[in-house]
Amino acid sequence: MSVLTMGVEEEFLLVDRGSRRPAERAAAVIASAARELGEQVQTEFFASQVEVCTVPVATTAELRTELARLRRVAVAAAGESGCGLVATGTPVVPPERPLSVTDSDRYRRMARKFAAVVGDYDGLVCGCHVHIGAMGRAEALALASHMRPWLPVLQSLTGNSPFCLGRDTGFDSWRFKTFSRWPTVGPAPVLQEAQYEAYVGALVKYRIVMDRRMVYWYARPNEHVPTLEIRVADSNADVDTVVLVAALVRGLAESLRAQVAEGDPPPEVPERWLLKAHELAAVHGLDGRGLDPVSGEEVPAGTLVDRLVARAAPGLEAAGDLALVEDLVRRLRCEGSGAARQRAVLERRGRLADVVDELARATASA
Repeated sequence: MSVLTMGVEEEFLLVDRGSRRPAERAAAVIASAARELGEQVQTEFFASQVEVCTVPVATTAELRTELARLRRVAVAAAGESGCGLVATGTPVVPPERPLSVTDSDRYRRMARKFAAVVGDYDGLVCGCHVHIGAMGRAEALALASHMRPWLPVLQSLTGNSPFCLGRDTGFDSWRFKTFSRWPTVGPAPVLQEAQYEAYVGALVKYRIVMDRRMVYWYARPNEHVPTLEIRVADSNADVDTVVLVAALVRGLAESLRAQVAEGDPPPEVPERWLLKAHELAAVHGLDGRGLDPVSGEEVPAGTLVDRLVARAAPGLEAAGDLALVEDLVRRLRCEGSGAARQRAVLERRGRLADVVDELARATASA
């Protein structure tokens, strides 16, 4: 089998340069960036968000170059509108008034139907989604089932939303808590292709979700491109964290493909342990305790990261990424997660505005 390609979607928050509050200028920013990026820059749910999407790439070097290019253009476009581009899971400084939903028919309908979920202030989250492919739906579902126990570990690497609306939440990833209010957000059920079609069809038929694109499982077959999409990461200002997660996702998938091809069943994972593993990852990130959702064993989060790298090692070696991943993991442990870095800025400087400024600087320095 050929090595899987990778692609990344990054969601960013626009902030006013003066107030550092969410700035509802996405339409102008996207129009400017689209002159160079075309459809690689897109709207998101709120008018203070922008999304960029890489093309599929074969190597981590290509991925980093592509991520840096997209950020460079989006940062410049944001600057033209007097705002900064910030990679963070939740808004650090609260908006002055209720947030506006992007002016599209689909988003307006979603806002009406799920008004209690959206909220006036606290529904804005920014994530980073990794795509691997190309593959058919049957393989994507099988891989998703085999990858379920490892997704909390991936999540623990990417917490970058400790502050929300002016307060410290106590979580590394408050985005996890906020986004979990939407229907279907959570671990993917173990389904084969026919079961998937029936399950998702029922979700739409009985109006649990508005359409198939609203299946927000942590791992899902994408509805528009032939990929498996992993959706556990906060948006991260440090581009190397994004590269690390994408490389680990692909390496893990490559390492599991032989089992999938042979028809091996996925590991049995009690739902309560899997949910607890995700919760601990959101609270503690790389620090504190984590949970092995297969055995139920509580261990240091760092031990789970080591186990993930070891399990993904065959796929990482096949792609030439093992040394890079080991180096990036060492760096992340030394420098701290995105959440730890945000808290460190507040401790040094004492103002949430400084946290926003540092996020904007790091986002632009890819």
